[in-house]
Amino acid sequence: MIVVTAPTGQIGQQVVENLLGQGASVRVIARDPTKLPANVQNKVEVVAGSHANPEIVKRAFGGAKTVFWLVPADEKADSVMAAYVDFSRPAADALKANRVKRVVSITALGRNTPLAANAGYVTGSLAMDDLVASTGVDFRALTMPSFMDNLLMQAASIKNQGMFFSPISGDLKLPSCATRDIAAVASRLLLDPSWQGQEELAVLGPENISFNDMAEIMSDVLSSPVRFQQITFEAYKARFLQFGFSEAMAQGMTDMASAKDRGLDLGVERTSENTTPTSFRQWCQDVLRPTLLG
Repeated sequence: MIVVTAPTGQIGQQVVENLLGQGASVRVIARDPTKLPANVQNKVEVVAGSHANPEIVKRAFGGAKTVFWLVPADEKADSVMAAYVDFSRPAADALKANRVKRVVSITALGRNTPLAANAGYVTGSLAMDDLVASTGVDFRALTMPSFMDNLLMQAASIKNQGMFFSPISGDLKLPSCATRDIAAVASRLLLDPSWQGQEELAVLGPENISFNDMAEIMSDVLSSPVRFQQITFEAYKARFLQFGFSEAMAQGMTDMASAKDRGLDLGVERTSENTTPTSFRQWCQDVLRPTLLG
C-alpha cells in the first residue's frame, strides 16, 4: 500500500496516475475527494480530510509501507515554519506509530548553501525534511528548483499582455523542471522497495535557463511576442498580499525569490542522475500553448 498526500495537486495527481498505471495499491488523503479525477475515484482508497490532522494520518498510514509526502503551502499561515513543520508533526508521529518503512517528499534545493537559513518557503521546507528524517524512516527528499508549471499562474498576463514578471534577474540562468518529471522520479522511488537510508535527490530539468531565455522560447512557440519584466521585491511581496497571503507568507515568498536571485538553486552539481528530460521548449509546446490557445 502506497499513501499519496495532496493527490489533487499538479504533482500528486500525476503521481497517483503513474502508480495506478503500474498496478500499485494506492490510498490517498484528500481534503475534498470530489476533486479527484473521475477515472481515479474508484481505483484508490480514499481517506477524507487534511493530512495535518493526527487522526487522519494515523488512519491513512495504517498498514502502509510507503508514503508520498507533499505539504500544500498555506498562504494564510502565521509563519513558514507553521506551514511546513507544524503541519507535518502529526504525520511524523504517525510514521513512527505505524512503522512506515519509507517516505518520498517534495522539497527544495539549497540545503548546502549559506542562503538556506533565510530563504522563506525553502527554509521551512528543509526544516520539514529534518523532522521527517528524525523519525528514522528510509527517506528520499526530492529537492526542486522552480517549476516550469508555476508560469501558468501568470497565464492571463502572458496571453493578454505578452508579459510575465519576477524579481529575479532576467539574465540569471537557473535550473527549472516540469512537474511531470518530478512525478516520474517520485513514482519510480515509490514503486521501488529496494532503497534504504536517507538522501536528498535533486530534480534539475535538462538545462539552466534564464527568464529572458524563456521569453524568447515562449515567443517562438506561441507565435506571439512575450517579454520578461523584472519587478522589485517590494512589488512582488505586495502582489501576494493582494492575493490574500498573510504578512509572514508573503514575506516567505519574497525571501525565497531573493535567495534564488543570489544563487540558492545553483548549489548542486548537475549530473546525468539529477537531469530530467522535459525541456522548457517541450513544456511550452505540450502545456503552455494548449493552455493559452486551446
